[in-house]
Amino acid sequence: MLKAKIFFMGPSQSGKTVLAKFLMEPSDITEYNPTQRFESCWPALMKDSHREVSIFNADIPSHLKGIKMWYSCFAEKQFLQDAQWLLIAHHKSVPGIDKRNLSLSPPLNKLKLVHSNLEDDSEEIWIKYIKYLENIINSVSESRDQEEISIIT
Repeated sequence: MLKAKIFFMGPSQSGKTVLAKFLMEPSDITEYNPTQRFESCWPALMKDSHREVSIFNADIPSHLKGIKMWYSCFAEKQFLQDAQWLLIAHHKSVPGIDKRNLSLSPPLNKLKLVHSNLEDDSEEIWIKYIKYLENIINSVSESRDQEEISIIT
């Protein structure tokens, strides 16, 4: 059985817990319950992770600044490639406003960006996440195969 470690991070009230719970068991999650934050432990929690998922509330400008800072800090320490990061712009449903025109500045503009709105397009988010997991499984499998070959030779 393959195991992969995925680290979800982001500012307070960005939707990390709601999204994580939804992705584990799709259901209607509507209430906000703040989770405890352990920023000082993040480097240890991120150790040996295969992927990073950075979630931010696209309606709060300071969230994007925080994500950029975390990316700069953790990408260098974890030696992760841009393909190993996923940005999720979590949105609340606002009629008549298209939030998918979000423009990102370097270095975030090199990362895969997914828009999340569980009220309007939860099935689409689920499908995109399954594809993301498939990529992780393929990557972990290839890495394990290469490791086994290097041990044999």
